Amino acid sequence: MVFNSYTFIVFLGVVLLLHNLPLSWKAKKVNLLVASYLFYAVWNPPFVLLLWLSTVVDYLAALALGREENQYKRKGLLVLSLAVNLGMLGYFKYGGFLMDNFVALLSLAGVTYQPPQADIILPVGISFYTFQTLSYTLDVYRRKFAPEKSLLDFSLFVTFFPQLVAGPIVRPGELIPQFKVPHQATQTQMIRGLFLLTLGLFMKVGIADGMLSETADSIFGVPFPLHPLDAWAGVLAFSGQIFFDFAGYSTCAIGVALCLGFILPDNFRYPYAAIGFSDFWRRWHITLSTWLRDYLYIPLGGNRLGATRTYLNLMITMLLGGLWHGANWNFVIWGALHGVFLGVERLFRDRPARLPEMPLATDTVITQASMLPAIPISRSVSRFGLALMTFFLISLTWVFFRSPDFGTAMRLLLSMFGVIPVQIKFLATIDMYKVFVVTVALLGCHWLMRDKSVVAVAERTPWWLLGLGWAAMLLVLVLTQKSTGSFIYFQF
Repeated sequence: MVFNSYTFIVFLGVVLLLHNLPLSWKAKKVNLLVASYLFYAVWNPPFVLLLWLSTVVDYLAALALGREENQYKRKGLLVLSLAVNLGMLGYFKYGGFLMDNFVALLSLAGVTYQPPQADIILPVGISFYTFQTLSYTLDVYRRKFAPEKSLLDFSLFVTFFPQLVAGPIVRPGELIPQFKVPHQATQTQMIRGLFLLTLGLFMKVGIADGMLSETADSIFGVPFPLHPLDAWAGVLAFSGQIFFDFAGYSTCAIGVALCLGFILPDNFRYPYAAIGFSDFWRRWHITLSTWLRDYLYIPLGGNRLGATRTYLNLMITMLLGGLWHGANWNFVIWGALHGVFLGVERLFRDRPARLPEMPLATDTVITQASMLPAIPISRSVSRFGLALMTFFLISLTWVFFRSPDFGTAMRLLLSMFGVIPVQIKFLATIDMYKVFVVTVALLGCHWLMRDKSVVAVAERTPWWLLGLGWAAMLLVLVLTQKSTGSFIYFQF
């Protein structure tokens, strides 16, 4: 079930009705759990069994971890949890990828091997709920979180439907305590939640799908070189599409949870206003970037083991972060590019004697940092220029993220910089203008809002103006809701 469907509107109405009936808190939690399983089962009912398996294994492993004092046995329990969760993720998401590369290696060695055909279907959201359950087991192992004794509360933590299939990736301390006491939205929370749901759907349906997806899909699907303007239009269209699509989902998830009285963490903070790549990862897919920091980068040694090890840890983290997105070498290249950019940025930051003095970030991988020395003009103009340069480099990395294969990515990059001369334009002029207007509006909005909250701005807006904007978004949704296409990150 997707948020951008009339079926979900009916589903949410029923859930809200049951949640606001005068029932016991346990009964309401059971209703939410059943609703969450139903929400997930709409895609493929048998995959609910994977949710149950992950839930039961991690629940029992955590209880045993809480009781066990023998360190070897505790490590064994942790390995069991990791093996089950990462085993399922590895089989369903990376099984075909690993087999294809194994066959390719054998072919290079002169060995011909034809493996049996395996039609593996990727369970929706498996990367998200796997990381969420792993954070629980790891926190219990480190004794940062006490084992949850209530199977109902833990099951709801794993399957809570607003963020089940595409995040935000919630830590146990952020959600499980909320299930301990009755939660019901206040009037203010309900209004905020419905506003965020409308805004998220507008971002997805009205902008990502309605204005950008067709251009991006057509350009990335072209099997021949393109005019530079066409290539840039397609790449910029995808830069906007993936933000409005993914941030739109996160906004919907936060809004739906708020309508039920629950608080989910922010996942986006105007990432295209980032100054440098570490600032970008402080603003883009925040719950994933902080997960990688806390459960991968820091355990690898972070920045505590010298400069060389720090750069290596950065690269490993971003390579695995790229691979998390999909079983494709293009995602690995995408992650590698981010690792290189983060390393170069850190190299500049670690040599202050050679650069004019600028504010420096704290010493973590996901922090705000300046990528280059300040330009000798006004501070605001130089910062905006650095933000534009960051956006330009981010857009180049999206070429590998979106392209179906390496050849398409390279052909598009060469076309963007005019290396392959092409005179005939592919896109219609109206499509060019549409991408240009959306991109300028997106960058301007992110820059103006980079240190603000959309809810806070909405609350300061005159009621009549907010009402007009809200009504306009609803009108756009009604007029443009032609299909119920999935969100991009469902495939991850």
